[in-house]
Formats: sequence, structure tokens, C-alpha cells
Amino acid sequence: MQASNPVRGGLMLDEAKPKIVSQWGAIDPNEGVSVVISLYNYARFIEECLESVAAQDFEQIQLIVVDDVSNRDNSLEVADTWMKRNMARFPSGILLQHIDNKGLAEARNTAFAAASCELVFVMDADNTILPSCLRKLRRAILSSNAAAAFSQLVIFGSTNTIGFADYWSERFLSEGPYIDAMALIRKKTWHQVGGYSHIPGGWEDYDFWCKLVEVKADVAYVPELLGKYRQHPESMLQTESARNYQKLHNLMSLRHPWTQLE
Repeated sequence: MQASNPVRGGLMLDEAKPKIVSQWGAIDPNEGVSVVISLYNYARFIEECLESVAAQDFEQIQLIVVDDVSNRDNSLEVADTWMKRNMARFPSGILLQHIDNKGLAEARNTAFAAASCELVFVMDADNTILPSCLRKLRRAILSSNAAAAFSQLVIFGSTNTIGFADYWSERFLSEGPYIDAMALIRKKTWHQVGGYSHIPGGWEDYDFWCKLVEVKADVAYVPELLGKYRQHPESMLQTESARNYQKLHNLMSLRHPWTQLE
């Protein structure tokens, strides 16, 4: 198997450090989970997302939100107000804003870099998680000593159905994306693969999972509905990725030659 293109663009964070909008508390890095949320012009969704994190039946959560310079609504203000109002729910929290718009990959990398915990749960601001999500994924990753853990999802919004996640398989992944970004990942694994890379047109998540294959990471699958992926006209699944399908196939084939995309 050949490794991906070495120009990953993951951990080469911009010298301009993000602005700390609010920050509080501390958390045991080995006992807690850092939940990292990328936010960009989703003021109408972010509160529902945050409420789902607050409703977890797992208590030790560090909440991290990175606003990628939202410019069409008051996403930052909505997140800031909610986080300050619910500060007591989380032992630790950080709200950051990029100085300039960097894109999804860099927003996630900024959040990972800020995370105190060894286990980091990734989600976008328009999605939600069910109350047992963090507890069950954490149990799966710790019991198997896996590098990451993911679950089945509910797809809701413009359609309502069950997602197409399945057990971790290099063969499945070689044929195309089938795992969403919503997953629990060890911070050391994020470091190992060079973080997230900017992929023009989308598929940053697919690229990240391909990198895990290339370092022979073990990944746990929990066959339960633990997260909800919102499908809407502005979601990545519906827009850029669909328009750039063939270009993405070609780029992924170059970065990960072992894939069999058609």
C-alpha cells in the first residue's frame, strides 16, 4: 500500500493564533472527552447541537467550539451566549474564532490542538448526538484499545433514513466514503496522520479515514444509532461534494492510490 500525498496541510497551522472568545475550567485528560465543534454560519443550528452535547449521560466533557469567521449570521454570538449560560454543565470549555476564514479542515485542526483530553469527539454545528453517544463510543475505544470509534447515524432534515456506516474495512473504504466525521478519535492518532487536510470541494473526512488505513490503525464500530446527521441544501453532502464528484475521485486516487474509486 502506498502512503498518501505527503503534502497533507494538516498540522501546519497558521501563525495567526485564533482569538479566545471565552475559556474556563480544567479537565482530567485521561478521564474526560473533548467535544470539538466546527462552526460557520450555522446560528440557526448551533444551539440544538450544543444542547445535544449537554444532554449526554457522560459528565466529564470539555466543550470546544471553533468559529471559522462566520460572516452571514451571528453564529459566534449565539454560541458564546449559550456556552456562558451553560458553563456549569462542563468542567472545561473554550470558544475560539479564527482571525481569517480557514475552511473546515483547519477549523477541526484548531479544535484538536486546543483539546486537553486524549479522546476527542468530532462534530459539525448542524448535527446532533444522542444521549449515550460519548459514553458508548468511549467504552468501545477503551475496551478495544482502538485509535478511533464511530457509530451508525440517523440522517434527518430534507430526508429521514438510516445512514450507511458499517464495520471498519479497508475494502469498504477503498470504494468510497461510508463513515461520517462524527467519531471519537485519539488525539495522538490525529497527530500521527498529520491532522485534517484541506480538500478542494470536500471529502476532508474521507481523506482522514484513508490516512488511518495507511497507518494501520484499528477502528471500532458501534452498531447503534448514536448520532444524527442533518441533510439540508447547504450541507457538504448536498453541495460541493456532489458538484465535484469526479474531481474528488481523481484527487483521492492520487492521494491514496490503493483506493478503487470509479
